[in-house]
Amino acid sequence: MTDSKRKGVYLLPNLLTTAGLFSGFYAVVSSMNGQFEAAAVAIFIAMIFDGLDGRVARMTNTQSDFGAEYDSMADMVSFGVAPALVAYNWGLFDLGKVGWLAAFIYVAGAALRLARFNTQLGIADKRFFQGLASPAAAALVAGMVWVGGEYGFKGNDYGIVVALVTGLAGLLMVSNFKYNSFKEVDWHGKVPFVAMLIIMLGFVVVATEPSLVLFIVFALYALAGPINTFRSVDKMSLEDVVGDHEELDSDFTPLDESVPTKTQKQDDTIGR
Repeated sequence: MTDSKRKGVYLLPNLLTTAGLFSGFYAVVSSMNGQFEAAAVAIFIAMIFDGLDGRVARMTNTQSDFGAEYDSMADMVSFGVAPALVAYNWGLFDLGKVGWLAAFIYVAGAALRLARFNTQLGIADKRFFQGLASPAAAALVAGMVWVGGEYGFKGNDYGIVVALVTGLAGLLMVSNFKYNSFKEVDWHGKVPFVAMLIIMLGFVVVATEPSLVLFIVFALYALAGPINTFRSVDKMSLEDVVGDHEELDSDFTPLDESVPTKTQKQDDTIGR
C-alpha cells in the first residue's frame, strides 16, 4: 500500500463532524449577539450532525480512531461549552458568581461525561447510558432557551430557574442514573402500518410547536433516568446516584473485556 493510501482522513464523516462543530460555535456567537433562538436551534442542528457522522462512517466503512477522537472534541464544544454559554448569556449573567458557577457545573459535567463514556466503550451495556448523554443534556438547556425566546420570556427575569436547569443537567450527566439508549431498536425490521401513522402524527405535533414539544420531550427523558434507577434497585444507595460502583450493576455487566476496536468506537459515539 502506498503512502498516499495510508495517510489522510476520511472526508465525509469528518465533514459532518465539522458541520456539527460549526453549529456549536455558531450557537455561541449567536448568543453573544443576543440571537438566542438561533443559538438554541443551532445546538439542535449539531445534534443531527452528531447522529449522522457515526452512521455515515459505518455505512461507508470509513470508521477511524481519528474520527472517533475528533467527534469527541466536537461534542465537547457543541454539547458542553455551547449550551453553557448560551444559557449564561441568556439568563445567568445577572446572577454574578452563581450564574457562571451554574454554567461551569454544566461544562465540567459534560467533560466528565465524555471522558467516562470514552473509557467505558466496549464494556458497558449498550441498552443503557450511565448518566444523561451530553446531546440530551444540551437539548434540555437549549430547549429551555428556545422556549423562552419563542414565548417572549427574558432569561434574566428567571435566572434562578435557568441556573437550576443548567446545573441539574450537568449533574445528571455525571450521575449513575440509567437512561435507555434505544440502541436495541431494530431499525431494519418491519413495523405495523399504524406505527407509521403514529410517527407521522409525531412530526405534525413537533411542527406545531417545535420549541415547546422538544423541550418537554427532553425534560421527560431527563426525568426518566432517576425513575428507571429507583424502580430497578431494591434499596437506593449513594453509589446508585453518583460515584463509582464497587460492583457493576447487572445492567452494566461488561460484555467484552477486550480493548474496543475502531468500529466499536465509531459505532458508540452517538451516546456521548
